[in-house]
Amino acid sequence: MLEQYIEIKEEVKKALDENKAVVALESTIIAHGMPYPKNVETALEVEKIIRDRGAIPATIAILDGKIKVGLSKEEIEYLGKAEDVYKVSRRDLPFIVSKGLNGATTVASTMIIAKMAGIKVFVTGGIGGVHRGAEESFDISADLQELAKTNVAVVCAGAKSILDLGLTLEYLETFGVPVVGFGTEEFPAFFTRKSGFEVDYRIDSEKELAEVINTKWDLGLNGGIIVANPIPEEYEMDHNVINIAISEALKEAEEKGAKGKKVTPFLLENVKEKTSGNSLESNIRLVYNNALVGANLAIELERL
Repeated sequence: MLEQYIEIKEEVKKALDENKAVVALESTIIAHGMPYPKNVETALEVEKIIRDRGAIPATIAILDGKIKVGLSKEEIEYLGKAEDVYKVSRRDLPFIVSKGLNGATTVASTMIIAKMAGIKVFVTGGIGGVHRGAEESFDISADLQELAKTNVAVVCAGAKSILDLGLTLEYLETFGVPVVGFGTEEFPAFFTRKSGFEVDYRIDSEKELAEVINTKWDLGLNGGIIVANPIPEEYEMDHNVINIAISEALKEAEEKGAKGKKVTPFLLENVKEKTSGNSLESNIRLVYNNALVGANLAIELERL
């Protein structure tokens, strides 16, 4: 049944059939997360980093209603330039597919499709979470529910620092999602290495991480696991600078009535402008770092 909706790139299919390491990648970062041509350059470099480590990258998107697991260079280029690309989470998938439209996948929908294809590791920049002021708006990312039920390990630089990180971690705890600090005891805050919040466990090697993930799923404990991998120290932003920029961006979002799926792109673009582009460079570097860890993790899972 799934075959009519999903198309797996030949090299990805071959790797999966042979139980080789594959790493899933989202496409929202290409279509909605960065300006052209930085978005395309970053996506291609992330794929190269994964290949250089000996794993196969599988960038996921929806093109003309077909779910694609693994994109060509031309398809990535198209996503980076096109304006008719919808931001697709769980609720949007059946509509974008059935109507034959183009869609860029979020963390939630990338996890769903990765699981469909049999991919265990997914690399992104930062997960979505509980938005600031959610006690009134109830604005909570679908990423968190997907992490609660879908068996995919998510390598990220924590949650986007525009969010309420404390409430995000509380939500994840409630639904039993393990938050592992890779080489850190503190939950990273996307642009910065520190947030003031502790992780559940610290793990310092991809081998140990793979063993924990394997044990979790062998025990029938469904749901994802967050591998919180801090941005490299030399690329992190000044804590005060980024927090001031975020506070100002949040105020502008409220004034302009940005809501729902438009909030995160609005805030990230606004923060980029307020930091003279420095936040974009940090964003790119943290994704590269996550790709490295994700590839290593996929290889260790393959060995098990």
